[in-house]
Amino acid sequence: MSESNAQEDQIRKIVRDETQGQAEAPPPAPIADPAPLGLAAFALTTFLLSLFNAGLLPEVGEPLVFPLAAFYGGLAQFVAGIWEFRNNNTFGATAFTSYGAFWLTFWALETFYAGRIPEDQLPLFVGWFLIAWAVFTSYMWIGSFKVSVAVNILFLLLAVTFFLLGIGDVLGSDGIVVLGGYIGLVTALVAWYASAAGVVNDTIGRIVLPVGARG
Repeated sequence: MSESNAQEDQIRKIVRDETQGQAEAPPPAPIADPAPLGLAAFALTTFLLSLFNAGLLPEVGEPLVFPLAAFYGGLAQFVAGIWEFRNNNTFGATAFTSYGAFWLTFWALETFYAGRIPEDQLPLFVGWFLIAWAVFTSYMWIGSFKVSVAVNILFLLLAVTFFLLGIGDVLGSDGIVVLGGYIGLVTALVAWYASAAGVVNDTIGRIVLPVGARG
Protein backbone atom coordinates (compact mmCIF):
# COMPACT_ATOMS: atom_id res chain seq x y z
CA MET A 1 0.00 0.00 0.00
CA SER A 2 1.40 3.43 -0.96
CA GLU A 3 1.83 6.23 1.56
CA SER A 4 -0.95 8.28 -0.07
CA ASN A 5 -3.39 5.36 0.17
CA ALA A 6 -2.52 4.85 3.82
CA GLN A 7 -3.16 8.53 4.51
CA GLU A 8 -6.53 8.37 2.74
CA ASP A 9 -7.56 5.33 4.83
CA GLN A 10 -6.54 7.16 8.00
CA ILE A 11 -8.61 10.19 6.99
CA ARG A 12 -11.64 7.98 6.30
CA LYS A 13 -11.23 6.35 9.74
CA ILE A 14 -11.07 9.74 11.47
CA VAL A 15 -14.21 10.94 9.67
CA ARG A 16 -16.04 7.67 10.48
CA ASP A 17 -15.06 7.86 14.16
CA GLU A 18 -16.22 11.48 14.40
CA THR A 19 -19.61 10.77 12.78
CA GLN A 20 -20.30 7.32 14.24
CA GLY A 21 -18.29 7.19 17.44
CA GLN A 22 -15.26 5.00 18.04
CA ALA A 23 -17.06 2.64 20.42
CA GLU A 24 -20.22 2.41 18.32
CA ALA A 25 -20.39 -0.75 16.22
CA PRO A 26 -22.80 -1.38 13.35
CA PRO A 27 -26.05 -2.94 14.63
CA PRO A 28 -26.05 -6.73 14.42
CA ALA A 29 -28.23 -8.34 11.80
CA PRO A 30 -31.55 -9.36 13.42
CA ILE A 31 -32.52 -13.02 13.59
CA ALA A 32 -35.86 -14.67 14.26
CA ASP A 33 -36.73 -15.79 17.77
CA PRO A 34 -35.52 -19.42 18.00
CA ALA A 35 -37.59 -20.25 21.10
CA PRO A 36 -40.77 -21.38 19.28
CA LEU A 37 -38.70 -23.84 17.22
CA GLY A 38 -36.94 -25.21 20.29
CA LEU A 39 -40.20 -25.57 22.20
CA ALA A 40 -41.97 -27.23 19.26
CA ALA A 41 -39.13 -29.72 18.74
CA PHE A 42 -39.15 -30.56 22.43
CA ALA A 43 -42.95 -30.82 22.57
CA LEU A 44 -43.48 -33.14 19.62
CA THR A 45 -40.71 -35.56 20.56
CA THR A 46 -41.79 -35.61 24.21
CA PHE A 47 -45.41 -36.18 23.24
CA LEU A 48 -44.68 -39.22 21.10
CA LEU A 49 -42.32 -40.84 23.60
CA SER A 50 -44.79 -40.18 26.41
CA LEU A 51 -47.49 -42.04 24.51
CA PHE A 52 -45.31 -45.14 24.77
CA ASN A 53 -44.30 -44.47 28.39
CA ALA A 54 -47.97 -44.10 29.34
CA GLY A 55 -48.81 -47.40 27.65
CA LEU A 56 -51.14 -45.75 25.14
CA LEU A 57 -49.14 -47.11 22.21
CA PRO A 58 -47.54 -50.57 21.96
CA GLU A 59 -43.76 -50.81 22.48
CA VAL A 60 -43.31 -52.29 18.99
CA GLY A 61 -43.74 -48.79 17.54
CA GLU A 62 -41.21 -47.06 19.80
CA PRO A 63 -38.41 -47.02 17.15
CA LEU A 64 -40.49 -44.31 15.44
CA VAL A 65 -39.29 -41.96 18.16
CA PHE A 66 -35.57 -42.51 17.49
CA PRO A 67 -35.15 -40.61 14.20
CA LEU A 68 -37.45 -37.91 15.53
CA ALA A 69 -35.25 -37.62 18.62
CA ALA A 70 -32.16 -37.32 16.42
CA PHE A 71 -33.33 -34.72 13.92
CA TYR A 72 -36.15 -32.71 15.50
CA GLY A 73 -35.97 -33.04 19.26
CA GLY A 74 -32.17 -33.27 19.04
CA LEU A 75 -30.64 -31.39 16.12
CA ALA A 76 -33.33 -28.74 15.57
CA GLN A 77 -33.56 -27.96 19.29
CA PHE A 78 -29.77 -27.84 19.62
CA VAL A 79 -29.57 -25.35 16.75
CA ALA A 80 -32.25 -23.23 18.44
CA GLY A 81 -30.02 -23.15 21.51
CA ILE A 82 -27.06 -21.94 19.46
CA TRP A 83 -29.23 -19.12 18.11
CA GLU A 84 -30.13 -18.21 21.70
CA PHE A 85 -26.42 -17.69 22.40
CA ARG A 86 -26.48 -15.20 19.52
CA ASN A 87 -29.47 -13.53 21.19
CA ASN A 88 -27.56 -13.25 24.49
CA ASN A 89 -30.25 -15.40 26.16
CA THR A 90 -28.45 -17.47 28.80
CA PHE A 91 -31.55 -19.36 29.91
CA GLY A 92 -32.74 -20.23 26.41
CA ALA A 93 -29.27 -21.18 25.22
CA THR A 94 -28.68 -23.46 28.20
CA ALA A 95 -32.12 -25.06 27.98
CA PHE A 96 -32.32 -25.74 24.24
CA THR A 97 -28.75 -26.93 23.74
CA SER A 98 -29.01 -29.16 26.81
CA TYR A 99 -32.33 -30.79 25.92
CA GLY A 100 -31.27 -31.04 22.30
CA ALA A 101 -28.22 -32.94 23.53
CA PHE A 102 -30.52 -35.05 25.72
CA TRP A 103 -32.52 -36.21 22.70
CA LEU A 104 -29.37 -36.86 20.68
CA THR A 105 -28.05 -38.93 23.59
CA PHE A 106 -31.34 -40.82 23.83
CA TRP A 107 -31.20 -41.61 20.11
CA ALA A 108 -27.55 -42.74 20.30
CA LEU A 109 -28.19 -44.84 23.40
CA GLU A 110 -31.14 -46.67 21.88
CA THR A 111 -29.47 -47.07 18.48
CA PHE A 112 -25.86 -47.90 19.33
CA TYR A 113 -25.19 -48.49 23.01
CA ALA A 114 -28.14 -50.03 24.86
CA GLY A 115 -27.21 -53.48 23.58
CA ARG A 116 -23.83 -53.25 25.31
CA ILE A 117 -25.45 -52.99 28.76
CA PRO A 118 -26.80 -56.16 30.41
CA GLU A 119 -30.53 -56.20 29.80
CA ASP A 120 -31.45 -56.80 33.42
CA GLN A 121 -29.37 -53.77 34.53
CA LEU A 122 -30.36 -51.34 31.78
CA PRO A 123 -33.42 -49.88 33.59
CA LEU A 124 -31.29 -49.12 36.66
CA PHE A 125 -28.70 -47.18 34.68
CA VAL A 126 -31.30 -45.40 32.53
CA GLY A 127 -33.19 -44.51 35.70
CA TRP A 128 -30.22 -42.72 37.20
CA PHE A 129 -29.59 -41.04 33.86
CA LEU A 130 -33.13 -39.63 34.00
CA ILE A 131 -32.82 -38.61 37.65
CA ALA A 132 -29.67 -36.64 36.77
CA TRP A 133 -31.67 -34.79 34.14
CA ALA A 134 -34.35 -34.17 36.74
CA VAL A 135 -31.76 -32.41 38.92
CA PHE A 136 -30.70 -30.20 36.00
CA THR A 137 -34.33 -29.44 35.17
CA SER A 138 -35.04 -28.51 38.80
CA TYR A 139 -32.59 -25.63 38.87
CA MET A 140 -33.66 -24.57 35.40
CA TRP A 141 -37.17 -24.41 36.87
CA ILE A 142 -35.91 -21.90 39.44
CA GLY A 143 -34.47 -19.76 36.65
CA SER A 144 -37.74 -19.98 34.72
CA PHE A 145 -39.49 -17.82 37.32
CA LYS A 146 -38.03 -14.83 35.47
CA VAL A 147 -39.13 -16.04 32.01
CA SER A 148 -42.90 -16.59 31.88
CA VAL A 149 -45.68 -18.43 33.67
CA ALA A 150 -46.01 -20.90 30.79
CA VAL A 151 -42.30 -21.75 30.79
CA ASN A 152 -42.30 -21.98 34.58
CA ILE A 153 -45.14 -24.53 34.51
CA LEU A 154 -43.38 -26.38 31.70
CA PHE A 155 -40.16 -26.84 33.67
CA LEU A 156 -42.02 -27.87 36.81
CA LEU A 157 -43.90 -30.57 34.90
CA LEU A 158 -40.72 -31.67 33.12
CA ALA A 159 -38.84 -32.06 36.40
CA VAL A 160 -41.68 -34.18 37.79
CA THR A 161 -41.70 -36.25 34.59
CA PHE A 162 -37.97 -36.95 34.79
CA PHE A 163 -38.16 -37.85 38.49
CA LEU A 164 -41.10 -40.22 37.97
CA LEU A 165 -39.57 -41.95 34.95
CA GLY A 166 -36.19 -42.23 36.67
CA ILE A 167 -37.54 -43.52 39.97
CA GLY A 168 -39.86 -45.89 38.15
CA ASP A 169 -36.93 -47.39 36.23
CA VAL A 170 -34.70 -47.62 39.30
CA LEU A 171 -37.42 -49.33 41.36
CA GLY A 172 -38.69 -51.42 38.48
CA SER A 173 -42.17 -49.97 38.93
CA ASP A 174 -44.20 -49.92 35.71
CA GLY A 175 -46.94 -47.95 37.46
CA ILE A 176 -44.62 -45.04 38.26
CA VAL A 177 -43.29 -45.06 34.69
CA VAL A 178 -46.84 -44.94 33.32
CA LEU A 179 -47.62 -42.00 35.61
CA GLY A 180 -44.49 -40.29 34.34
CA GLY A 181 -45.71 -40.90 30.81
CA TYR A 182 -49.00 -39.14 31.49
CA ILE A 183 -47.26 -36.17 33.12
CA GLY A 184 -44.98 -36.11 30.07
CA LEU A 185 -48.03 -35.75 27.82
CA VAL A 186 -49.18 -32.72 29.80
CA THR A 187 -45.64 -31.33 29.66
CA ALA A 188 -45.63 -31.64 25.88
CA LEU A 189 -48.96 -29.85 25.60
CA VAL A 190 -47.68 -26.93 27.69
CA ALA A 191 -44.53 -26.73 25.54
CA TRP A 192 -46.68 -26.72 22.39
CA TYR A 193 -48.77 -23.90 23.82
CA ALA A 194 -45.67 -21.82 24.59
CA SER A 195 -44.34 -22.49 21.08
CA ALA A 196 -47.67 -21.58 19.47
CA ALA A 197 -47.79 -18.38 21.50
CA GLY A 198 -44.36 -17.38 20.21
CA VAL A 199 -45.33 -18.00 16.58
CA VAL A 200 -48.87 -16.59 16.64
CA ASN A 201 -48.14 -13.51 18.75
CA ASP A 202 -45.10 -12.57 16.66
CA THR A 203 -46.83 -13.17 13.32
CA ILE A 204 -50.01 -11.28 14.18
CA GLY A 205 -48.15 -8.55 16.05
CA ARG A 206 -50.18 -8.63 19.26
CA ILE A 207 -50.84 -10.91 22.22
CA VAL A 208 -53.29 -13.60 21.13
CA LEU A 209 -52.01 -16.45 23.31
CA PRO A 210 -50.81 -15.05 26.65
CA VAL A 211 -47.88 -16.74 28.41
CA GLY A 212 -47.74 -14.58 31.53
CA ALA A 213 -44.52 -12.79 30.69
CA ARG A 214 -42.22 -11.91 33.57
CA GLY A 215 -39.01 -9.97 33.77
